[in-house]
Amino acid sequence: MPLTPLDIHNKEFTRGFRGYDEDEVNEFLDQVIKDYEAVLREKKELFERVTDLDEKLDHFKNIEETLNKSILVAQEAAEEVRRNAQKEAQLIVKEAEKNADRIINDSLAKSRKVMMDMEELKKQASVYKMRFKMLIEAQLEMLQSDDWDEVTEEEEVFAERS
Repeated sequence: MPLTPLDIHNKEFTRGFRGYDEDEVNEFLDQVIKDYEAVLREKKELFERVTDLDEKLDHFKNIEETLNKSILVAQEAAEEVRRNAQKEAQLIVKEAEKNADRIINDSLAKSRKVMMDMEELKKQASVYKMRFKMLIEAQLEMLQSDDWDEVTEEEEVFAERS
């Protein structure tokens, strides 16, 4: 058990013949008591400071741990956002490819229809041309026939009679 300043103060020495000077011993013991009290006070203050610093250290360790967990959560969230963005981008690309294929197929179908319509118009134009040619040839033939001359002669005769 360590000595206390009171133990030092209350210490009684046995007196012997030709012993130490009592006043000098008492002065020395008073000085030892003061120094010992100062050391004990300093020890108590240092112990309290160490305790306080330990509490602060624990607090900062908790903050560090919380920050590390927060960083991990943020990294995981960022990774999840990145994965979701990639998935969404892939879906957008697939949808765009589908739309592009649909547009191309629609365009090809329209192009085929236009080509078929154009071929149909060419056939109709050819038929019209042939019919028109036959009509003109028939009219020309009629003009060149003798029947026409007779009609004109009859008209002249009719005109003279009138």
